[in-house]
Amino acid sequence: MTSTLPQRMNLLFYISSVVAAISTLMVITRTNAVHALLYLIVSLMAVALIFFSLGAPFVAALEVIIYAGAIMVLFVFVIMMLNLGTQAAKQESQWLSPGIWIGPSILIAVLAAELIYLFVAERAGTTAAGAVGPKQVGIALFGPYVLGVELASMLLLSGLIGAYHLGRPHRH
Repeated sequence: MTSTLPQRMNLLFYISSVVAAISTLMVITRTNAVHALLYLIVSLMAVALIFFSLGAPFVAALEVIIYAGAIMVLFVFVIMMLNLGTQAAKQESQWLSPGIWIGPSILIAVLAAELIYLFVAERAGTTAAGAVGPKQVGIALFGPYVLGVELASMLLLSGLIGAYHLGRPHRH
C-alpha cells in the first residue's frame, strides 16, 4: 500500500518538528553561547522546513533568509566581538573542534534528506497544498491582521529605542 501525499507531508512535518524540538532543547541546555547558536540555527532551519511542508514556501524562505541567515550571523558576530583577549582566542580554538559540529550536522542532515525527498515527491507530479505567494501574504497582513502588524512594529520600535538607551555612553 503506497502512502498518499498528505501522509508523507505529515511524516515530514513530524520529523521536522522533532528535529526542531531537539535542537531547541539543546539551545536551552548549552552553556556555551556559540554551541547554543549552532543549535538555534538548526532549529530555525527545521521551522523553515515545517513551513515549506505546509505549503508556505515564501514564509520558509523568509525564515531562512531573515532568521537563520541575517540575525544568526549578527549574533555570532556580536559574540565574537565581545570575547577579546588571549583566553578568548584559546576558547575560540576549542569551539572550532570537529566534535562540536556532530550534533548540529546530524540534525541538518535529517532536514536535508527531508528537503530532497520533498523535492523528489513534487517532481513526481504530486503537489502539496496551494502555495501562498507574497501578494496574498501582503493582503492578509494589511487587511484583517493590520492591528497585529502595527502592534509588532511598535514593539520593535520600543526595543530599538531601549537598545539605544542601554548602549549609549553615559555622560557624567
